[in-house]
Amino acid sequence: MSGGLQVNDKTLPGDWVVQPIADQAINIDFGEVINTRVNERVTSLVAAIKKRQLPGITGLVPAYRSVTISYDALIIRQSELIHVLEELIVCGNMLKHAGKCWQIPACYGGEYGIDLLTSASALGLTTDELISLHSAAIYRIYMIGFMPGFAYLGGLDERLHLARRTSPRAEVPGGSISIGGQQSAIGSVAAPSGWHLLARTPVKNFDPNREQPFLFNAGENVRFIPVSERDYLDLMAERDFQPEWVTVA
Repeated sequence: MSGGLQVNDKTLPGDWVVQPIADQAINIDFGEVINTRVNERVTSLVAAIKKRQLPGITGLVPAYRSVTISYDALIIRQSELIHVLEELIVCGNMLKHAGKCWQIPACYGGEYGIDLLTSASALGLTTDELISLHSAAIYRIYMIGFMPGFAYLGGLDERLHLARRTSPRAEVPGGSISIGGQQSAIGSVAAPSGWHLLARTPVKNFDPNREQPFLFNAGENVRFIPVSERDYLDLMAERDFQPEWVTVA
């Protein structure tokens, strides 16, 4: 539903919709389209809620075009929470801020990207052309999901759009960099996948032993830096390797 906020048959100004999804959780949806502008509204709202330090908020889960907000109903009533959200969204108080662009080393092809050759052939490209196109883009992390730390990336060049595999694999290695449909992704742990594997990174985007287990956040950016197998193995051997990042507007 667009053109207004509907809560218990009450419509309020704006182009967002709130849906209670549990007795202490609501979902804020910014529309049916998935794109950078919509996703920026999601991550900006999350940042604004965190800055506001609302009492009673127990969880924030941003997705492509929505955010799920969990709360303690003994501390904040649903009506109070929605009133604050309306203020943040309708009154333009969502945060606009610079973000990180992670520089992610990627070893393409061979045993690290077993679908590189077949993907290039399906797309009518050489492997070098595919690597060049894939590593030239700056990707936006639309959401973290599926597995802990798994990063869904928007911004894949249209020339690399490729339907997912007809037969998913039961398990692919953690750190796999893949494409599927209109997206790219960075895997975190060994898991099933129906995406095309192009490369692998030594970066651990999820490590339960770190103080901050999750490396990436929704709304940040990623760029892939092609590296040789030797460089990949050297980085894998480094203890607590952390990728570099730059600030983008």
